[in-house]
Amino acid sequence: MRTVLNVSASAMLALIAASGYALAQGATNPEARLKEKNITLPQAPSPFYNYVNAVQVGNLLFLSGNTPYAPGGWKFKGKVGKDLTVQEGYDTARQVGLIMLAEVRDALGSLDRVKRVVKVLGMVNSADGFVDQPRVINGFSDLMVDVFGEAKGKHARSAVGVAGLAVNSAVEVEMIIEVE
Repeated sequence: MRTVLNVSASAMLALIAASGYALAQGATNPEARLKEKNITLPQAPSPFYNYVNAVQVGNLLFLSGNTPYAPGGWKFKGKVGKDLTVQEGYDTARQVGLIMLAEVRDALGSLDRVKRVVKVLGMVNSADGFVDQPRVINGFSDLMVDVFGEAKGKHARSAVGVAGLAVNSAVEVEMIIEVE
């Protein structure tokens, strides 16, 4: 014999909230997630050459390729697999992600206007025979999921090895975002 429990929708929501399940996900909007995770975005750097950081076409925001800029210079430069470890490459890709989030905020006024991270192209300055480019670019991708959550932050991606990047950067990333 089966027992059927008839519970109203409001009672079910109260039960879920009381269990802590609904709250386990933390903040839902990106700006609140930054604060919750103690993530501070750097100042978005001005372009060094003849381009702009971002161009919006309709509901898509295209971000130029970025390298890891930091006041005084970024500590990790060179070829991953020769001059840098995979972890140092990962940290560099994460730094690029922080810079790009700052550029998104500058372009849109708030990260809360991001509907979804659509596409990422990650380029890794790779030593001959290096094959862990996806692990390196995970530094960028993991940050996008941390800030935007699975539904908005998980994206289509390419992670490729290149023979060299501007100013001997270890990583360069470009991104396309869908805007609310």
